[in-house]
Amino acid sequence: MNLHNVTLRQLRALQAVIRTGSVTRAAVELHVTPSAVTMQLQQLQHLAGQPLLERHGNETVATDAGREILTAAERIEAAIADCSAMLSSLAGAEKGTVSIGVVSTAKYFAPQALAAFRRLHPGISLRLTVGNRAEILKGLQHFAIDVAIMGRPPLELDVEAEVIGDHPHLIVAPPDHPLAGQRDIPARLLAEETFLVREPGSGTRGLMERFFAKMRIDPPIAMQIDSNETIKQAVIACLGISFISGHTVGAELADGRMVALDVKGLPIVRQWYVVHLAQRRPVPAVRAIIDFLLERGGSFLPSIAATDAVDRPGHARPRQ
Repeated sequence: MNLHNVTLRQLRALQAVIRTGSVTRAAVELHVTPSAVTMQLQQLQHLAGQPLLERHGNETVATDAGREILTAAERIEAAIADCSAMLSSLAGAEKGTVSIGVVSTAKYFAPQALAAFRRLHPGISLRLTVGNRAEILKGLQHFAIDVAIMGRPPLELDVEAEVIGDHPHLIVAPPDHPLAGQRDIPARLLAEETFLVREPGSGTRGLMERFFAKMRIDPPIAMQIDSNETIKQAVIACLGISFISGHTVGAELADGRMVALDVKGLPIVRQWYVVHLAQRRPVPAVRAIIDFLLERGGSFLPSIAATDAVDRPGHARPRQ
């Protein structure tokens, strides 16, 4: 087993086959013939000394060895991209492309922040990915995302994370809900309420579940929805109540289409973070956007009143 003579063409052939699920589709993506892809795979497999691919039904998937080489290939591609960006900066040009991952809840402020950044740095291109927490973490892990905007930094990845600003979470209901207008509502009264919740893998869903466990309640779930916008419309339509990010409901609270329930222990105020892999030194373009988010990112956060909170580092803002 000796990978010292491995080539980028071999690694990219493996990546394409795993990504597309077949040699034929990989050949189309790489603009070569299927036989050329097969040859590169055979050479790579000879260097590895063991099978890299196997058939599962109609799909070609990676073996354990194939996944190890795929991870190495992703690191190599990231290192080449970082080197290219660094060379551009050494040439005195402020340019490059930054891949930014944004958890779906952050889409209520991140686009405005990124637009402001682009006005200051027109030479830097941004590639935006929006997804739930699990999807954004996967992108970071596989070097598809340079920097992420998210809540609680992951423990399962070695990352550097810095705070952008506070992020309150609360429970919202229709304006005519029986608990609307009541003060210091005991959490036990939520046990019989019908909840509309985000999907597993969502940071909001995880925080809600930890809050319920802390309060020793297990309310019934009426509907699981992978969109904050749909959840808001469902609450307004009186289909249930929801534990949700305060930054997603600012407009609806302001115009009275829904209300925040004054539940004891809420809102929970977490933080927004800008996150990148610790093993990747930020190239100048990435460093520029990190610095911008740290210096000005908080100014783009929606204004939501917050009370004393639980289950968070730092401090809560007072009720306004």
